[in-house]
Amino acid sequence: METNEKQEFTFTVYTENQIGLLNRIAIIFSRRKINIDSLNTSPSEIEHIHRFNIVINETEDVVSKLARQIEKQVEVLKVYYNTNDDVIWQEMALYKVPTDTVAEKVQVERLLRENGARAVVIRKDYTVFEVTGHREETDKLITVLQPYGLIEFVRSARVAIIKDSEGFNAKLREFERKEPGQEVIENEYLDKEKNVFTM
Repeated sequence: METNEKQEFTFTVYTENQIGLLNRIAIIFSRRKINIDSLNTSPSEIEHIHRFNIVINETEDVVSKLARQIEKQVEVLKVYYNTNDDVIWQEMALYKVPTDTVAEKVQVERLLRENGARAVVIRKDYTVFEVTGHREETDKLITVLQPYGLIEFVRSARVAIIKDSEGFNAKLREFERKEPGQEVIENEYLDKEKNVFTM
């Protein structure tokens, strides 16, 4: 059931790896004056197919229209959208702090341990710590480290996996069994058999 309340949604977009596609997808959001909170692209579980994770804060009505619009792009094979309750997601953050502060203050080391941070680089002048978790967890450590001379902070885009899903891979294999001898995925037959990809 669609609601008019804004909330975080994660798009999972399966695509062919084509130059210019990211720009065209971004234009779909910018034309509607919708801010993208997080965007990640990576290879997917299927060879030669890429996966985008895009996070926005919008109503479900707007999100469903955006999904249909993105799916019209020639290189896009399938678009899913889910609330935070329907995905398992993480972000990774790096924090650079002065090494002498960490070495001298036992309290800093304790705070880092309590927040699940691990050192990834230790140099004479600075140490870099890494934390993986949700936004609230990575934001909390910024506040904790500010008084101890936090030099630099960066956070990755969200990576997410859909909880209740057989996955696009299984649907694609099922489709290939129905259409033997079709080695290249083309939108003509994807559109023709759209019902195969609905979840």
